[in-house]
Amino acid sequence: MSRIGKLPISIPQGVTVEIKDNVVYVNGPKGSLSQAYSKNVDVTIEDGKVLVSRKDDTTDSNAKQGLYRQLINNMVIGVKDGFKKSLTVHGVGYKLNKQGNKLVMNLGLSHPVEIVEADGVTLEAVNNDTIIVHGASKERVGAMAAKIKALRPVEPYHGYGIYYSDETIILKPGKSAGKKK
Repeated sequence: MSRIGKLPISIPQGVTVEIKDNVVYVNGPKGSLSQAYSKNVDVTIEDGKVLVSRKDDTTDSNAKQGLYRQLINNMVIGVKDGFKKSLTVHGVGYKLNKQGNKLVMNLGLSHPVEIVEADGVTLEAVNNDTIIVHGASKERVGAMAAKIKALRPVEPYHGYGIYYSDETIILKPGKSAGKKK
């Protein structure tokens, strides 16, 4: 039994939710998002709340009820407040520069790396060592942040690379020179 799926989603001021042909459309100040949902669940709007219910008691329907409830909840939060992920760039000579809708990064490679902003996602370079990814879609923000992070994985001895700002990096100890037995 899905506990998350049973929870109603309240619709805040300034956000509109519409349901047409198994697709949920959510509009708000930060943009508009849509999500198709499975035929195993029903999505209804009652008293300013979105309700997701199952059509039968199968395990698949139970899982999809919780899944689509959370996806719709993330859409409502995204169009109202938006999502953001912060990445830290750490390394000798690593630099960030925002040029129009591109983020140009010098990451110790033989060439600068350019990342172009995707639809609904904006990139921001702060203090030459922090990248902030903003957007209404949690999925797109996370995908863009993961794409940037994969450009330069963290080196395990010095910690050089790109990592999430809230991520804990565990460094390996270096070799002990001249250690006597």
